[in-house]
Amino acid sequence: MKKQLRVLALVMAAMMAFSACGKDEVASISEVSISETPIEDLIPQVSESVSEEPEVEVVEEPEVEVVPEGMYRSELTNEIISEDLKDQRPIACMVDNETKAYPHMGLNQADVVYELMNSTANGRITRLMCLVKDWKNLEQFGSIRSTRPTNVLLAGEWNAILVHDGGPYYINEYLAREWSNNLSGGFARYTNGKNWEYTEYVTSESYYNADQDKTYAGLISRIEKAGYTETYNDYYEGPHFTFNDKDADYTADHASGFECKEIDLPYPHNSSKLIYNEDTQTYDYYCYGDAHVDPLDGNKVMSFKNLIVYAVDFYQYDEHGYLIYNCIGAGDKGYYISNGFAIPIHWAKPSENGQTLYYDLEKGGLITLNTGKTYITMVPADVWDEVEYK
Repeated sequence: MKKQLRVLALVMAAMMAFSACGKDEVASISEVSISETPIEDLIPQVSESVSEEPEVEVVEEPEVEVVPEGMYRSELTNEIISEDLKDQRPIACMVDNETKAYPHMGLNQADVVYELMNSTANGRITRLMCLVKDWKNLEQFGSIRSTRPTNVLLAGEWNAILVHDGGPYYINEYLAREWSNNLSGGFARYTNGKNWEYTEYVTSESYYNADQDKTYAGLISRIEKAGYTETYNDYYEGPHFTFNDKDADYTADHASGFECKEIDLPYPHNSSKLIYNEDTQTYDYYCYGDAHVDPLDGNKVMSFKNLIVYAVDFYQYDEHGYLIYNCIGAGDKGYYISNGFAIPIHWAKPSENGQTLYYDLEKGGLITLNTGKTYITMVPADVWDEVEYK
């Protein structure tokens, strides 16, 4: 009941924030005011007409995998991992998605990956924000680049420590929030034959560069020095997702859903797409026309069990293309995609560090994800109709 009340409160706040946060006025999201609205007007409604008593069908309970002693199910993926990680906060690591930064190193260790338009310039180039739960075992992750205000808001809703290298001054007011923890710059520099901006990577322990005769601190010591708690703090609202006990197939009970074996996103610079792999039953990520591979994971393709794709408007700060998504609000343009099938969703984010909630638009209630990694993208609303589903 406590969880339900929290969800209802979040949705109510989200809808009112959305109405107050217009397309042309987002300079300070903290100024959004919230009014009271009947709760029944805020939750996506599911109309049902029942003419007679339905027959009760006895359904066998799915077999649930037993969690071994000393292990638990990750709140990010529902995968079984060490119980030592249970209360550990994730990091949210900003990764350069320019082709010159390829190949990315270590990204297959990410649990949740956001891809967002980073600027309206340069063909609306995207940047990745990778959430990693087990960050104490990172050997080399990145390369690392700057952050944007939207990423600060998204990291906050996971109670994650944002890892980046600077950013435009628009980020400053959000980094200063009490709920925001971040580490900026000073990470390990690798000699890889590339320009300086493509040589910075995150490591968990200290890294010594023999060419520079310099040692760089790792995440463990950096977080301790910053005085941040490694474990969830008072701003943590609890698990972000709800997962199915058993892999779910939505084709049978969603009339509004459709088959989706490939999704091409309207990011002209990156040509990002996700293609369903029948063998692994996950979606492989492609960028610049090629599969995204991780050299530190035997060149395996980065893939996801769950995709969340939804339309969000944005506000452009200046002529350089810096922007912030109007992600505090709600909307009905979006899909949850898994196992080759897409279902419509409703999304709602009530506050700066409040969790974005995703609802089943047809059936009502929060969506339940399949066990595995999740890819999330907020498609700019002005090109939402250009997303291609195949």
